[in-house]
Order: sequence, then structure tokens, then C-alpha cells
Amino acid sequence: MTIWVRILDALDRHQTCALVTVVATRGSAPRDAGAQLVVTPEGYHGTIGGGALEWRAIAAAQAMLNGCASSKRSSHALGPELGQCCGGHVELLTEVFDKSSVDRIKARAADHREELRKVFLFGAGHVGRSLVLALAPLPFEIVWVDPRPSAFPTVMPSKVTAVAADNPPSVLLGASAGSLAFVMTHSHALDLAIADAALREQGIAHVGLIGSVTKRARFERRLQAAGIPEERMSALICPIGVPGIRSKEPQMIALAAAAQIGILHEALTEGRATDTASETRRRA
Repeated sequence: MTIWVRILDALDRHQTCALVTVVATRGSAPRDAGAQLVVTPEGYHGTIGGGALEWRAIAAAQAMLNGCASSKRSSHALGPELGQCCGGHVELLTEVFDKSSVDRIKARAADHREELRKVFLFGAGHVGRSLVLALAPLPFEIVWVDPRPSAFPTVMPSKVTAVAADNPPSVLLGASAGSLAFVMTHSHALDLAIADAALREQGIAHVGLIGSVTKRARFERRLQAAGIPEERMSALICPIGVPGIRSKEPQMIALAAAAQIGILHEALTEGRATDTASETRRRA
């Protein structure tokens, strides 16, 4: 949901709301320019960095909801006055919207459609469920695939599409450029088929595969024998997860994998190469 859609929802519920935007920063600051926070008479959604700065911004925005000002710029030193020691400087723009703003907000919403990176997650077991919950609040469009319809929970997080596919690898066809695929099904044979399909799909930037170093070695031999080029094998991540977390608890594996997906997402967004063999590998 984009910030503009969030504002439309707030106006529908509360008649009025405010948008607080970080328009500029200098030095050390908790959020970069562009961070935004929607404030209503009863609460808020989003964050400009938390702490005293955010609480002051929320209070000021709520006061504006009851006043006449439609917009206001403010400047804040992140020092003793706010009880913060960041040492930086933040400039905020607070804008108030009401029902008369709906058409203008709809136009902005149309111009700022959210482009989310697609993550194909195969497997609705313990790790898969935990990983979906970890990724759901983040800027990803999640396609959650399992051939067993009963494996999915009855309540699905937003931005998550459950696909009970008889042929899971086929879901990857036509994947948009920069997509990620993470594979953790109940079947090693199915894992292999999905990994093969993902590595053949050029839109898939990285393929995460749950398992051990031994599983990786066996899969590499079979994938190369099936015709996957050696250079494409560099896109395969197995074991999955960031270094340092060695627990085999499903929730901890999901935590490590979610952090790894965040690293891959940032690298792709910034156009940086990511050494998946050393930078993000979880354990040998």
C-alpha cells in the first residue's frame, strides 16, 4: 500500500489526516529524506525514525488537524533539545488533508504506484510460514507456492498471494527482472525441479535453496548435468541465510533468510553486485 493509498484510507476513516515527510537531512539522522508518516487524530502509520523527533512531529501534526494551517516546514537539530545524540539535522514538511483533497490524493496515488520486488517462496512448512510473516511488512510482493492447499494458513497477510499449484515450477514463467526465488518445500525432488526452473528463468536474480553444503553439492552436479551453465550457478544460494545465525529452529532460519533477502534487495536496487557465496551465506 503506497502512502497515498494510506492517506485515502485515513480520510475515509477520520475525515482529516496529516502527512509528515522528511524533506532534507544533514549529518547523522534516523531516516533519510523521503521517509513519511501519516498522522490521524487517533494515531499514526509509518515512521520518520522514532524517538523524540517523531513524537514531537506527531503532536505538531495532530495540533494542525484542529487548526487552520494546511502545511508547515520545521527544522530540528538532533541534539540536547530533543534528548537525542545523533548530532544531525532534519527538515520536515507537514501537510494536512481533508475530504476536499481526495481527488488530488487519488491523482498522486496514480502517479506513485508502488513497484515491489517479487519474491517467489516455495514451501508452506515451518520455515516458509515464518519467512512469510517476516517479509510481509517489507516492500515485497510475495508469491507463496505449495502444491498442498491445506498447507496455507486461513488468514493471509497483505501483499502475499498463495498459489496451490499442481506444477510449482510453472509459476516462475515470465518472472519480472530482479525477482527472487527461495525454495524450501517438503520434497527434495520438488526442490530440485524448482531450482532448475528458477535458474533457467532470466528474471530470477537469485535462487535461495534451504539445505546443507552437501545438498548444494549434489544439486549442483544434477543441475549442471541437466544443462544449467556453470556461470548461472553463482545465482544459487545454499545454505540460505546471513552468517552468524547457526540455529536450526525454523523461526531462526527464517530470520536469517529474511535478512539475506533484505541484503539482496538493497544490492539489486542500488545496482551492486552481491557475492552470495561469501557475503550472505549462513554457514558452511
